[in-house]
Amino acid sequence: MRRRLPFLLALLTMVPGALALAGEPIKIGEINSYSRVPQFLDPYKKGWEMAVDEINAAGGVLGRKLVVISRDDGGKPDVAERHATELVQNEKVSLLAGTFLSHIGLAVSSFAKRNKVLFVAAEPLSDAITWSKGHRYTFRLRPNTYEQCVMLAREAAKLPAKRWATIAPNYEYGQSAVRAFKEALSKLRPDVEWVEEQWPALFKLDAGSTVQALARARPDAIFNVTFGSDLAKFVREGTTRGLFRNRAVVSLLTGEPEYLDPLKDEAPEGWIVTGYPWYAIQDPAHKKFVADYEKRYNDYPRVGSLVGYLTFKAIAAAIAKAGSTDTEALVDAMEGLEFDSPVGRIKFRKIDHQSTLGAWVGKIKYDPKLGRGIMVDWKYVDGSEVLPGPEWVAKVRPKD
Repeated sequence: MRRRLPFLLALLTMVPGALALAGEPIKIGEINSYSRVPQFLDPYKKGWEMAVDEINAAGGVLGRKLVVISRDDGGKPDVAERHATELVQNEKVSLLAGTFLSHIGLAVSSFAKRNKVLFVAAEPLSDAITWSKGHRYTFRLRPNTYEQCVMLAREAAKLPAKRWATIAPNYEYGQSAVRAFKEALSKLRPDVEWVEEQWPALFKLDAGSTVQALARARPDAIFNVTFGSDLAKFVREGTTRGLFRNRAVVSLLTGEPEYLDPLKDEAPEGWIVTGYPWYAIQDPAHKKFVADYEKRYNDYPRVGSLVGYLTFKAIAAAIAKAGSTDTEALVDAMEGLEFDSPVGRIKFRKIDHQSTLGAWVGKIKYDPKLGRGIMVDWKYVDGSEVLPGPEWVAKVRPKD
C-alpha cells in the first residue's frame, strides 16, 4: 500500500478538484413546494443544481463538496416544518434553504428561530420574513413585496388614473402586496381613490364574478397580484368582458416568463409589470449565465432559474467567508455578505438580512414571431434604491 500511495496521489492531482473534495460533504437542506407550483420551481431547481455543480467542479467550499437534500412541502406549512425537523435532526444539514409561498417561508423561518439554524429564504416575498417577523437566523434573497410594489407605484404615479381597484390572492403575500402598493402610491399621489378590492382564494379564482365586481366599480386602473393559473383565468375573462379596454393595469410578477409565457397570444399588452427580460439583458456575466443554462438544459432561464442559482451561490460565499459550517459563524458571515452574480454585485444587509437583488420593471408587448409576450421599455431597479433605511427598519423589526 505504501508503494502505491504516491501513484494514487498522482492520480488524484490529475482530476480537477479531486483533492479539494476529499473532505466530508457539506449538507444543505432544501424545502420547496415543487408539486404545488411547478411552473416556477422546476426552473428554480435547475438553477440551484447548476450552481451546485459549478461550485463542486471548482473544488467545492472549504475543500468539501456541497450536497443538497431536497424535500417537497406540497404547499403545506406543517409539512414544511416536519421536513425541516427531519433534515436538521436526522440528516444533520448545516443550514436550510428554499421555500416559495410566503406562509411556507414564514413557517420555516419560525422553525429556524426556535432551533437556531440558518435559513436562507430563496423566493417567499412576504415583507414579514425580514421585517416584522425577522430574526437572527433568517435571510432572504429575492426583493420583497414592498420593494417591488414601490417600483410599480413609481410607474403608476405617472398615470392619469385616480380611481383604483385591486385584486390579490387572500393570503399573506397578496395582503401585504396590496397594502404596500396602496401606501406607496397614495404617498406619491394623494389624490388617488381606492374603489374596490377583490380577494379570491389562492388558485381558486372565480374569474367571472371577480371581473364583474371590478367592472361595476368603474376604476381607472387596476392593481393585480394574481399569478399562475389565477392569472390566466383573470386575463382571459377580463379580456373577453372588456375589463382592460382603455384601463391601465399594473401587475406584480406578470412579466416573469413563468407566468407570461403560458399566456401565449393572450398576453395583455400595455400592462406595467415586474418581470425578467432575460433575452434582452446584455451584461456579459448575464449572457454567460444564459448560455450556460441553455447549453445544460436546452431551454431558456426563468426567474426561478436565476433565484435558485443565486441562492446557492450566496450560500457557498457565506460558507467560504465563515470558514466554517458552524451556525453562528455562518450567520455572522451572512450579515453584510457581498458576492458577484450574473446581475451584478449583491449584498445582504446587516440591518434586516434582506439582499439588494433588484427587479426589472417594464411593459408587456405581444411578439408575433415568438407567439408570446415580452417585456419592453424595461429597466433594472437595484433593491438598494427602494429599501428603507435603518431608522425605519428599527421600528418594525424585533431586536434579536
